[in-house]
Amino acid sequence: MKLVSFSLQDGLVRPGAWIDEGTVVDLGAIYPDSLAVIRAGLGKSPEGPRHPIASVRLHAPLPHPPRVFAIGLNYRDHARESGQPVPSAPVVFFKLTTAIIGPGEPIVLPRNSSRPDYEAEFAFVIGKGGYRIPAASWREYVYGYTIVNDVSARDVQFATSQWSLSKSFPTFCPMGPAIVSADEIADPQALAIGLSIDGEIMQNSNTKELVFGIPELIEYISSITPLLCGDIVSTGTPPGVGLARKPPRWLKAGDTVTVTVEGLGSLTNPVVAE
Repeated sequence: MKLVSFSLQDGLVRPGAWIDEGTVVDLGAIYPDSLAVIRAGLGKSPEGPRHPIASVRLHAPLPHPPRVFAIGLNYRDHARESGQPVPSAPVVFFKLTTAIIGPGEPIVLPRNSSRPDYEAEFAFVIGKGGYRIPAASWREYVYGYTIVNDVSARDVQFATSQWSLSKSFPTFCPMGPAIVSADEIADPQALAIGLSIDGEIMQNSNTKELVFGIPELIEYISSITPLLCGDIVSTGTPPGVGLARKPPRWLKAGDTVTVTVEGLGSLTNPVVAE
């Protein structure tokens, strides 16, 4: 099932199941929001009112998750292009949930950063929470998968040793278009991932290149803090970020950024200035 959040002309955001290219099933009569759908473990679309996809506006599939964990330097080649050693333990930071936007919504470049960057990321969504989860049990805890663009203000990021604020400006966490339930992805660690700006390919890799995969990340994070239903873990970006290019390729107003992950579709956002 492809879980989405959507609205009609009334503007009310409700959960839905995107069942094919042209149709969304309204789940709002049963569940108040997408987190309730995840909590119920719903993996197949029930019957409900149907809407043509052209008549709805898609929002971030999980607009208000408990937390967004993000993983730094989790592709070997990205660590190298950043001039950093490959980590011996996951580098974990947070993106504030106030940064989340959905497909088609603009990424707004803040006035107090001159080095905004893009980062294509594959993310997983926790279904059943737990504490000190063994890596071998990871499948019991994953509800599904989605796409994240970890937009980053590099000048803010490198001004201190702490990354979270630099990655949490409003609109700096585009997400979507859907959360694809885990049963639809046979091997989440063998998916093509890429990013383009105005059609020009900037990043092109595969999740098999992750330093720490989903089992290791679940075991590591849950050994320190209990994972909660609806937590999102964005697993890191492959090489090709703007920071590493010569000259650097920062995001600018007028760009259109598209992140694609095999099996999850594409997430496209325009870029505007504040």
